[in-house]
Amino acid sequence: MSNYTYILKCADNTLYCGWTNNLEKRLSAHNSGTASKYTGTRRPVELIYFEEFETKKEAMSREYHIKRMTRSQKPGLIAGKNSE
Repeated sequence: MSNYTYILKCADNTLYCGWTNNLEKRLSAHNSGTASKYTGTRRPVELIYFEEFETKKEAMSREYHIKRMTRSQKPGLIAGKNSE
């Protein structure tokens, strides 16, 4: 089973980072407003970055590091991943 770290762009242009083992289901839940108190009022959301990992521990570790990044560092991460 795959695990994913992801970044969503909310309707108010804020970025939300998380991890999941079912990316489609999580994205659907965020768009319906049932997944998170943070994105519930800012839907719809757009998936702008994701990375796949074999273990939950790796995905959670990556999520932690992304959350620790400054606001100015995140666009570089997103641009670098999308250009591959």
